Amino acid sequence: MNPTKHLEELVQRYPVLSGCREDIQKAYELLLDTYQRKGILLVCGNGGSGADSEHIVGELMKEFAIRRPLPEKEQEALKAISPEHGEMLGKNLQGALPAIPLTGSIALSTAFANDAVPELVFAQQVYGYGTLESSLIGISTSGNSKNVIYALETARLKGMHTIGLTGASGGKMKSLCDVCICVPSDCTPDIQELHLPVYHALCKMLEEAFFG
Repeated sequence: MNPTKHLEELVQRYPVLSGCREDIQKAYELLLDTYQRKGILLVCGNGGSGADSEHIVGELMKEFAIRRPLPEKEQEALKAISPEHGEMLGKNLQGALPAIPLTGSIALSTAFANDAVPELVFAQQVYGYGTLESSLIGISTSGNSKNVIYALETARLKGMHTIGLTGASGGKMKSLCDVCICVPSDCTPDIQELHLPVYHALCKMLEEAFFG
């Protein structure tokens, strides 16, 4: 399947998102570029958006909608490395699109919050992990979450692609993102419900591009 078919299916199933179609396509192209350049994706958000950050990473780091077997060459190499475990590793490891949720790392997050400025907990990780080849997705239903704003500003310092997922207004983060997908709602639960099919479509498109 052509990766853009997943975008067509998204708009058919969720006509309310038709106005976001161009921005979703642009976000896909930025993420495609990230992975083609061997970069990584960083994702951050708070509360439900933090859970979405973890969800996105889960879909990218393992099989989502299609199989991602290791190349035969790597499977054979694993057998040579470990006669005992190589075959099992080769058959069960899966192709991955590298992504990190900035919502984890409890020791780092709590130490930084205690020792420095709590609102910079995402920005510090962006500064540490970020590279010119990588991207950041910031998720905020209001578009004004301070810790997400600081992370996006730090990503721009690093020269990273910046992608936003937010509500209708876009908030302050709209001006900080190369692409900001502003779903058509001002109600937090409704925004979160619309974010899920958007990032599912993006994950399917990327999976199709690299493993289809």
